[in-house]
Amino acid sequence: MAENQKPHLLVLPFPAEGHINPLLNFAKRLIPKRFRITFIIAYISNGSNAGEEPDSLAGHFRRLHAIMSRDLVKLTEKLNRSDFPPKVLVYDSTLTWALDVTHQMGLLGASFFTQSCAVSTLYYHLQEEKLSAIPDEEHSSVLIPPLPLLQIDELPSFTQVDDKDHTIVKLMVEQFSNVEKANWIFFNSFDKLEYEVANWMARKWSIKTVGPTILKDNKHHGACLVEMKSDACLKWLDERDCSSVVYVSLGSVAVLGEEQMEELARGIAKSDHHFLWMVRDSEECKLPANFESEISEKGLIVNWCPQLEVLAHQALSCFMTHCGWNSMLEALISGVPMIAMPQIVDQFTNAKFVADVWQTGVRVKANDKGIVTREEISMSIKAVTEGDSAKEFRRNAEKWKELAQEAVRQGGSSHNNIDEFVSQVLSV
Repeated sequence: MAENQKPHLLVLPFPAEGHINPLLNFAKRLIPKRFRITFIIAYISNGSNAGEEPDSLAGHFRRLHAIMSRDLVKLTEKLNRSDFPPKVLVYDSTLTWALDVTHQMGLLGASFFTQSCAVSTLYYHLQEEKLSAIPDEEHSSVLIPPLPLLQIDELPSFTQVDDKDHTIVKLMVEQFSNVEKANWIFFNSFDKLEYEVANWMARKWSIKTVGPTILKDNKHHGACLVEMKSDACLKWLDERDCSSVVYVSLGSVAVLGEEQMEELARGIAKSDHHFLWMVRDSEECKLPANFESEISEKGLIVNWCPQLEVLAHQALSCFMTHCGWNSMLEALISGVPMIAMPQIVDQFTNAKFVADVWQTGVRVKANDKGIVTREEISMSIKAVTEGDSAKEFRRNAEKWKELAQEAVRQGGSSHNNIDEFVSQVLSV
């Protein structure tokens, strides 16, 4: 196919690493299909390019909207005058305004959801006000078909926010405000992972699962917004026995209190397993005094590591995770059992699926003060690494690994859905 005959796609992620990577990986999957791709990264300075510096999260998002929409129009107008005018904009589902710009500029629009189908179903019900009266009594639960019965602490954290105009609430639930006008709706999941939920959604909208958008042998699987300092952790893993290391990473956003950080540190050490722990620079000061020297024989603490390579390493035994959707998919395609320690937003619902639906691990339980104790952490690590329960978690993890890889292979559900999208774009 001649260069000027390749369909030109624009890809617009929400400017945060957890949103950029799934869309970047999706774009990479389209390149072998003979697409021309323009991947758009928003640059918003800390100063003011367009008015006052935002003094709140809501102000930041308003400014983000204003600048991104203005620049998207300018870019599209410029590209429309080139030899390669774009046909389609694939945009992050949280950027609902992008669909209006898309149609204004004469393009087709594809909404890309970076969360699970299950969590997105909850957001839809919130948008429809079917979750407007969630009880807050301890142990109360909510049943919303096709989802499993969910306890209150298994719902997204912002469902407990009374203010429906709260910035994060609005960002999440308004993903469905105009989704029916999109030409395509994609989810970074796969059919067998969320079979009932995906089928329910497909009856309401023409959704397609296209994930996992990464494969375990793709080491450069996305963008990293922090400096990659070294691969010391991989060398350290090479010196450990097979299935002997607990990998701990609670993501790049959540902030632990000092008490919780101490309990986490002591619990990991108490388990008496080798461990690799990713602790951000900003969180290191909360580690117990002299902790790193105390555990030097057992553990390694790093500020960054190549997570997909770590998860694929033979030394790894299990993954203690915050249950961000990207991290969970990486664990699933690597066949690694999980210890769920959710922190914010959708992670609580994701943890439910780890423990009760996919049965690839356990969720730690917080005490009455909201603290996960060292005893609970140690016990959870042992449950996933020792005895018959560990064998069952490993078997289930291997099963989901195979199903994830099957989905993106030739003839798999996600592979076929991507090919269908390609055919539809080529026919326009």
